[in-house]
Formats: sequence, structure tokens, C-alpha cells
Amino acid sequence: MANRHLSRSIAMQCLYEWDFNGKNKENLVTIIEKNIKEFGPGMDSDSFVLALVENVVKNISQIDPLIEKCAPEWPLDQVTIVDRNILRLGIYELLYGDYSEVPPKVAINEAIELAKSFGGESSGRFVNGVLGTIYRELGEPMKDDRSKKRQPKISGQKKEIKEKNNS
Repeated sequence: MANRHLSRSIAMQCLYEWDFNGKNKENLVTIIEKNIKEFGPGMDSDSFVLALVENVVKNISQIDPLIEKCAPEWPLDQVTIVDRNILRLGIYELLYGDYSEVPPKVAINEAIELAKSFGGESSGRFVNGVLGTIYRELGEPMKDDRSKKRQPKISGQKKEIKEKNNS
């Protein structure tokens, strides 16, 4: 499992535990340390987990209303704890994340994968719908960005043949 994906998984578990146990900010560091030790022994760095959890909690007053707005038929307290915290992570990365490190589509795909792994049967679709709505509301940032995609390499001989065929 890639280090960032593992970090998101641990961050989601931390947020789940924090949310389930009453959202006491004083317990947050203990929860994070315990989950990193249990689920991420030998990780290169725990800074991504810490940043995700702390920043989601710090920005929760801006994040939660977006969940309610984009899923109006689901009051926040009726969204499962797993889905709610996956959405919080995804929304945090969409709104406050560094797009050069985590492009919006990657943040959405990562959240969908977490929902498929940890959520219920329809969690992936639900998370995709909510995050897709937010992504569109943001104006679909980086939608046409192809700078990170590799261009196919054509060897010299193949390039000559291709150019000859195009003449």
C-alpha cells in the first residue's frame, strides 16, 4: 500500500475514533499516536497523517456545512461515521490541499477508495457524488492539466517511420 494511501487510511481511522468518542480535541494526539503505532508501524513519516487529521479538525466548521449542502437529503448526523469522515478528508484536500502535491481528481479517487474499503455497499457512490459536486462548484480545478502525464517516447527509427507515414 502506498505511503500516502496508508496515511489517509490511518487519518480516516483517527477521525472516526475522534468523532465516535465525542470529538474531544484533547484526545486527538493520543488517538493519532495510537493509530499510527497500530496501523502504520515502520512508515517513513507520520507527518502527512498528523497534518490531515489536525487540519480536518481545525477546518471542520467550514467542511461540515458543505457535506450538508451537497447531500441535503442526508442530515450530517445521519451520514455514517465512516462516510462522514471520509468526506471530511476529501473535502479538506479539495479545499485546502496543495494541488501540486495532490491534484483534485486524486483526492476524490483516494476518498472513493477509502469508502469502498471501509464503508458500506453504496459508500463509494455517495462519496463520489458529494465530492464531485464540490469539485464542480470549485470550477473543476486542474480538469485539463496534462503536465504530469507522460508523453509516449518514440525511438528514433519509429519516429522516422511515423513522420514518413504522415507525409
